[in-house]
Amino acid sequence: MNVFTTDKIRNVVLLGHGGCGKTSLVEAIAYLSGMTNRMGSTDNGNTISDYDKEEIKRKISLKTSVVPVEWDGYKINLLDTPGFQDFIGEAEEAVSVADAAIIVISGKAGIEVGTKRAWDLCEKRKLPRMFFVTDMDVDKASFRQIVQELQEMYGKHIAPFHLPIRENEQFVGYVNVIQQKAKRWNDKGTVDKSDVPDYSYENLGICRDALIEAVAETSEEYMERYFEGDTFSEDEIRQALHVGVVDGSVVPVLMGSNTLGRGMFTLMADIIKYFPSPDRCKCAGIMTQSNEVFEADYNFAKPKSAYIFKTIADPYIGKYSLIKVNSGVLKPEDVLFNYHRDVDERLGKLYTICGNKVEEVKELHAGDIGALAKLTDSQTTDTLSTRKVPVTYIRTVISKPYVYRRYQAVNKGDEDKISQALSKMMMEDLTLKSVNDSENGQTLLYGISAQHLDVVKNVLQEKYKVEIELSRPRIAFKETINGKSDTEYKYKKQSGGHGQYGHVKIKMEPSGDMETAYVFEQIVVGGAVPKNYFPAVEKGIAESVKSGPLAKYPVTGVKVILYDGSYHTVDSSELAFKVATEQAFKKGFMDAKPVLLEPIASLKVVVPDEFTGDVMGDLNKRRARVLGMNPIEGGLQEVLADIPYMELYEYDTKLYSMTRGSGIFSYEFARYEQAPEEVAKGEIEKNKD
Repeated sequence: MNVFTTDKIRNVVLLGHGGCGKTSLVEAIAYLSGMTNRMGSTDNGNTISDYDKEEIKRKISLKTSVVPVEWDGYKINLLDTPGFQDFIGEAEEAVSVADAAIIVISGKAGIEVGTKRAWDLCEKRKLPRMFFVTDMDVDKASFRQIVQELQEMYGKHIAPFHLPIRENEQFVGYVNVIQQKAKRWNDKGTVDKSDVPDYSYENLGICRDALIEAVAETSEEYMERYFEGDTFSEDEIRQALHVGVVDGSVVPVLMGSNTLGRGMFTLMADIIKYFPSPDRCKCAGIMTQSNEVFEADYNFAKPKSAYIFKTIADPYIGKYSLIKVNSGVLKPEDVLFNYHRDVDERLGKLYTICGNKVEEVKELHAGDIGALAKLTDSQTTDTLSTRKVPVTYIRTVISKPYVYRRYQAVNKGDEDKISQALSKMMMEDLTLKSVNDSENGQTLLYGISAQHLDVVKNVLQEKYKVEIELSRPRIAFKETINGKSDTEYKYKKQSGGHGQYGHVKIKMEPSGDMETAYVFEQIVVGGAVPKNYFPAVEKGIAESVKSGPLAKYPVTGVKVILYDGSYHTVDSSELAFKVATEQAFKKGFMDAKPVLLEPIASLKVVVPDEFTGDVMGDLNKRRARVLGMNPIEGGLQEVLADIPYMELYEYDTKLYSMTRGSGIFSYEFARYEQAPEEVAKGEIEKNKD
């Protein structure tokens, strides 16, 4: 691929609901640009973006793909992101390096949950954006309705640039709202000028009013002229749109048909015309030696620096670190410093990446997106810079995973292979996490949703040839006591020669400290138990609290007092006192009103107003205590509740179903509480020998 200077680059992220047409839009653009000689489709499994076997099987995007397109002397780096919330981390990574966004809407399906989520992502990053309405060749597609809904949601920002011309149920052309002229497609795929159809004038008037209103919002002078009834020239409109699109006060709405390849030429022209090149964007880091701000601003003349926004660690194509050059010009064999890892990285060759294909490039200018192969230590969200001017950029905040399952190897002996494979997958996917829960004898896999974890399971089987079983996790219950006990145990064993003898008398009571498993005290007098056996007694307690006598869960908040006992000068040993203590602990614990404690989470659920009743009703069924509700901007409610961890199982699926995918939740550990009798009975019964 050719080398492009900063002013000739556009970095555009494609966002929108799953299935709205982002991937097919990339296909149409790639075909019309001459990159490919045929247009692929998700149904046929032959698209540039969705190359992974799991993506082809599910017919949805699971990962962000970078597709650099050369168009009219410019390089447009398109970042095609997954539309479903299950893979939100991929979209967050892409948005972090985009300079503008296209939010894709299916003209057939209309505005969906993913559309609103895409808008919110752009708002967080203050990204210039456009809407592109696909499926305009479908008879049921209603461009006018979508524009009206967008205006209701986002106000006067919305500026429709085009109107579809439909005749005999065919998408035959469009009206340019700025020029108030019509164009129709001909057999060559180009357009011919034509008159605006009579039936389009009413819609043209509505869209023209919306466009002019958006233009008027860009300055006080224009606003005054608008209210005075003045008209704007085409040049004035375009100039205002240039400013307005970049600062976010104008959001154009374009439309087309991906399958027919119509609307792409105007879209690409408007990307180049209205979206900012990186050198018109701000970008700042911190110089680690002085703590001063490093204003990179994608300036090619400043010291080299780059940000790693994504990692590909594929067993077939190898490891690539996807970067955005924030300053300077990167060249092959450059040596850059990773401040976070305190290592130098030799870059080797530079690449541009297109789906799963890499192409060598001579250099990467500030603002460009490229790939580096086989960096030794660097990871996603790390910064590369020079040792002379070490810089760090703010790491992208990636959504935290809250859904987890227990996982086990299907085939014994695969544990190491699974661990290595998961480590590579976690390098690629920052919303995936593996946790060793040694207290409860399980390994846990965390993800964004049950579907996310199901995809991980399938990828392990398909790519890494290892199988895991996902199951309901063992909840981290704990055991404690509410009463006191006084007990003893004498361990005596004769087996010829030296025997075993250990005798302890202990008292047990609540310690009052639920953060600590046990407190051990000894008040032995008269040498009934020699001091050298005290450590063995404590070791017996330490072993006992790992798996309690009630339901085999860890014990907490117990005080054990050794006050008496006896020993044998020949047969006593550390082992004998340890065993005697373990047996005394079991008996004493069960005599001291043992109870089961369950972990409680502080839950936060954010849902649209209309679903609040359903969510509250479901939380009550899950033994949750609703603590309150806070209204949030955009017609949302934040529901706060305390809920047992046990009741969070499959909550993501239920919430998705209740709110049609619009609800999100998060939680954190709050405390332990005594489990209700029926819950405790069930756990005790389940864990009986």
